[in-house]
Amino acid sequence: MEKTITFKEFSRIFYTMRVSKRNSERKIIAFFLIFILGMTALQTNQFIGKANAQSDAWYVGNGAKPDTYYTYEIKRADTNQGQPFMMTLYFDEYNATGKYWEVPTYVVDQGNVYNGTFHLSELDLTALGSSPIPPEMEKYRGAYASTLDWLAAYVPKPGQSLSSASWGKIGSIGGSEIKPSGTAKITTPAGTFDTNIIRYYKGINNNIYVSKDLPWPVKAETYADVTTGKPPIQYAFELNTMGTGQPPTPETQIELPTPPLTILTPRGTFNIQLLWDPVEIKAGQNTTFGIILQDDRDNLVQRATYEIKITDENGEVLEELKNQRASEGTGQFVYNFEIPGVKRIQVTVTTVESASLDMFVESATFDLVVT
Repeated sequence: MEKTITFKEFSRIFYTMRVSKRNSERKIIAFFLIFILGMTALQTNQFIGKANAQSDAWYVGNGAKPDTYYTYEIKRADTNQGQPFMMTLYFDEYNATGKYWEVPTYVVDQGNVYNGTFHLSELDLTALGSSPIPPEMEKYRGAYASTLDWLAAYVPKPGQSLSSASWGKIGSIGGSEIKPSGTAKITTPAGTFDTNIIRYYKGINNNIYVSKDLPWPVKAETYADVTTGKPPIQYAFELNTMGTGQPPTPETQIELPTPPLTILTPRGTFNIQLLWDPVEIKAGQNTTFGIILQDDRDNLVQRATYEIKITDENGEVLEELKNQRASEGTGQFVYNFEIPGVKRIQVTVTTVESASLDMFVESATFDLVVT
């Protein structure tokens, strides 16, 4: 027997269906609203993340501005036997055609002044081959490339994050990882800086200190690879001064060196120290020179022999002294310079405790001024 549906029941069923449909539509609309809001939030987070990453990035050349200069004291094992020199770089103007900075550069090395203009690439401040510099500036361009500009191989423009897990590996045998490794407050003659430490480990920590608003690192201390003994400095530098406007051109000055002078031999095996009396070396007068030979741990070298070669500034040999003995790591000799001017004394260690050093040249050359 068929059941008859009353009008009232039909109305109730129809109303229920409409409510159910309306609720479904609301759920669908709510789902799409949540999806859209989620995508918007994701895109916003990605944008913020990129913005933060960009603000945290650094590259060699970051913050370079026209009419600013930076002066660094630099030591490099392969330049002047590791003796320090000053380098001033002035961002004069940007060459939009060549995409490089015109950077007049001044070097002060033991009182001598050398100058030229570096063309520094916009990409990583590499000193380009087009740089108009005199021949005597070439070795300083090489020193610049392997000190202030050394990080360019890892962080050319647009750079890498100062909070990145790694910047890569250094290009040497068993190359170790180079990476941001914390922060440090560094003080140099130019001031105090908040820096990020860029570090790699090769038997000892090598540290480069970067201030994100400066085009070059503030300071660096790196060491040569050695299998034994104390690693010698490979290169080190620190920011000495900086400012705006063209810096004053340095003037050549005769610097009278004062004893003692100490130079580390190229392989880092010996510290050779030269002393003399009287302190002012005068032409026509006897000067007594003392030699002290120490190993890389600052211990006196026992039963050593050495040679002395004395030359003028043009390389002409004035005297050679063979088979000089330093039985307990010390020795001396007397010499009379006939003519004033720049002179050089080269000390070469030939044997140590009866062992010949023929395979290696372990020497140091000292520049002196005779009045």
